[in-house]
Amino acid sequence: MENEDVPLMEDWLKKTYILEWYVHPDDWLHEIKERRGEFCFIRHFITMIGRKPVGFCQYYRCSDAMEDWYGDISLDGAFSIDYLIGEEEYLGKGYGKATVLHLTETVFSLQDAKRILVQPDPENQASCRTLMACGFTYDEKNKLFYKVNPFGTVPAVSPGEVLKTGIPGHKVHG
Repeated sequence: MENEDVPLMEDWLKKTYILEWYVHPDDWLHEIKERRGEFCFIRHFITMIGRKPVGFCQYYRCSDAMEDWYGDISLDGAFSIDYLIGEEEYLGKGYGKATVLHLTETVFSLQDAKRILVQPDPENQASCRTLMACGFTYDEKNKLFYKVNPFGTVPAVSPGEVLKTGIPGHKVHG
């Protein structure tokens, strides 16, 4: 994500269908603007279809975020992700799923990544279905979705290579 992407995020975060789930847009923008400072542990990306920016995604190590929604799950090797499709014409066409799959592959290429934990609003059925379609499992006890790294903790490729490779017609740039 570059500085010129921030106004685009501001526009996306004002959209009604996004505000429903990203209820504190100023907090999100603060994190993005402080991505080289206070929030340098979060990796932010803009999702591109060809040359068109269509969405946003990020990942971070859970232990760095100091959040309290993980339940009794070990934070050793745990990461979390967030994602959105900012352009309405790309909703419901599989781009959210492609973004989550790509982001999951990127996180699991990190040497110490053991699992990804995600806690979308339970009412956000589109996000919950996307996670299930991407192989995440719902943990009823902890009220979150998780996916275990199928590769163990040894990277197959570097995260940079995963991000450069992308999905045909679908790229993510950081």
